[in-house]
Amino acid sequence: MKKKNIYISLYVLIPLIYTGIAILGVILTYQLFHPQDHFGRTDSINLVYITVIISALAICTSFILLRLLLSPLVNFFNKAQKMPIIAKTQTDEQKNITGDPSQMTEFFENVTTLLDKVEAEELFPYIVGSSTAMRNIFTQILKVAPTDSTVLISGESGTGKELIAAGIYEHSGRKGNPFIKINCVAIPEGLLESELFGHEKGSFTGATEQKKGKFEIANGGTVFLDEIGDMPLNTQAKLLRVLQEKEFERVGGTKMIKVDIRFIAATNKNLQDMIKNGSFREDLYFRLNVFSIQIPPLRERKEDIILLANYFMKAMPVKLRLSNSALKGILDYSWPGNVREMKNVLEQASILNEDGIIKPQHLPAIAEKSPPDTLESGDGTMPLDEKLNLMEKEMIMEALRKAGGIQVKAAGILGINQRSLWHRIKKLQIDVNGIKNLQ
Repeated sequence: MKKKNIYISLYVLIPLIYTGIAILGVILTYQLFHPQDHFGRTDSINLVYITVIISALAICTSFILLRLLLSPLVNFFNKAQKMPIIAKTQTDEQKNITGDPSQMTEFFENVTTLLDKVEAEELFPYIVGSSTAMRNIFTQILKVAPTDSTVLISGESGTGKELIAAGIYEHSGRKGNPFIKINCVAIPEGLLESELFGHEKGSFTGATEQKKGKFEIANGGTVFLDEIGDMPLNTQAKLLRVLQEKEFERVGGTKMIKVDIRFIAATNKNLQDMIKNGSFREDLYFRLNVFSIQIPPLRERKEDIILLANYFMKAMPVKLRLSNSALKGILDYSWPGNVREMKNVLEQASILNEDGIIKPQHLPAIAEKSPPDTLESGDGTMPLDEKLNLMEKEMIMEALRKAGGIQVKAAGILGINQRSLWHRIKKLQIDVNGIKNLQ
């Protein structure tokens, strides 16, 4: 029955269009070669015969072409609907084919979105996110990973810069070789050079033996320099030489050591501002910023909040779910500490709750720090279109929460038809399944 409905909607509409065009072409052509002043009864009969023949040919041709082209699509449509991974993501309304051609478009868009998520989960299992911003980052990772280009990852603290660096390494040709992580702010300034370059015996007090540095150990692999903005200026100069010449000397040594290293750096600071005030070398910045990846803060990709919350709660030792009010709280919160803060907040809530349901009282940090108006940006202003989109998104998400993720019920709450709601959900990139899972 589903197949029949699709055939009726498509096999009638398109042949009619083709036939109409054919008839119009016949009339115009006949008029061109038979001017009106010579247009008699015989010509009229001939015109009717030709029109009928051309119309029949147009209908038959379009029908055959449609059948050849659409039959594989219809078969795919019907088979794919029965696949568990797709069936469980569809509402009852989506499973009932109505004959509307746009329904196939909706289905293929759903499949495409699902495949994007599956691909992201397969390629980056430890990076959670399905927003447009995160999908763009996944694309950037896959493009730069096979190269040896230096990468600079920028983003606020807690956004997951180390995970992005690990993703680049995992998809590079250097996977299997050393992946050395160095936190430039965690190592005391006096020991940083020794850690990076190594030292010779007797080079300073306490140097009782020769020591290989991180760069030497990482030869053939990848070095991740976290918090590069906190590296001292004198060490920056020596790092620049390694980037340029692929060589260095141990502290207190004279022998030049050649290395083959791919560098990935990360910072939560504005390096360009630091260049202006003289605290970061401009030449080093240009060497590091060959390929740049900017990770947006969590507050700018709210569609990832539900996914992350679900991910962290599943990792807890007890089964948890968010109440509607708690869910609204985490969506409205600005998350200044980003993903790291969310993980800590939910872990605290898992300890405070007693019945497996996280409520607002289990999220004291959010209640204390949430701004009164989440529609304002840092300077207190937001373009009207952005504000309206955000308001619309929050209204739809609130309706979906009340409806338990069921779109037809949410559409009724909002007073719009389901088709209109579906298009708005797609435009605003709202994760309906994530909302449903958190109920």
